[in-house]
Amino acid sequence: MIHHYSIAARDPQRVAGVIAEIWQGRAMPFPPVAEGSWAALAGDDRNTMVEVYPFGCELQPAEGDADAAAVMVADPPRFTATHAAIATPLEQDQVFAIAAREGWQAKYRKRGGLFGVIEVWLENSTLIEVLTAEMQREYVSLKPPETQQQFRN
Repeated sequence: MIHHYSIAARDPQRVAGVIAEIWQGRAMPFPPVAEGSWAALAGDDRNTMVEVYPFGCELQPAEGDADAAAVMVADPPRFTATHAAIATPLEQDQVFAIAAREGWQAKYRKRGGLFGVIEVWLENSTLIEVLTAEMQREYVSLKPPETQQQFRN
C-alpha cells in the first residue's frame, strides 16, 4: 500500500491543485523538505498524498542521523519512468475536461487488454494514470499470476 509519493513539477501549486481536484481533495503548501513544494491530499482514511516538489529537485541521502536532503540540479530530465495510478470518483469525461483545461495531454488506454486507465501527462511531462470507478473495478479484479501471464503474451 502506498500512502504518498513525490514528483517534480515546474508549477507545484498548480499540479498539486489538479491532482487534488481529481481526488476531490485539497492542496496545500508543503515546505518541510523543499521550499516551494505543495501537496495534494486525497482526504481519505489513509491520508493519501502526492508531494509535488519544484522541477529540478532531487532527494538525496544525508550523512549520519539526518533526513534526506532536497538538492536542486541544473539539468533535470523532462521525462522519467516514475508514475502512479490513482483512483478518482470523477467520470472519464470530467478527467478529460480537467486535462484539456490545463492544456495537458490525456488519453484512454487499455493496459495489456486487462484494465483501463486515463493517461494524464501533468505539465506534458509527468505521467499519472487516473482510474475511474469502472477502471478501478477492472484493476482490483486482476489476480497477480494471471496478470503476469497476460503481460508476457
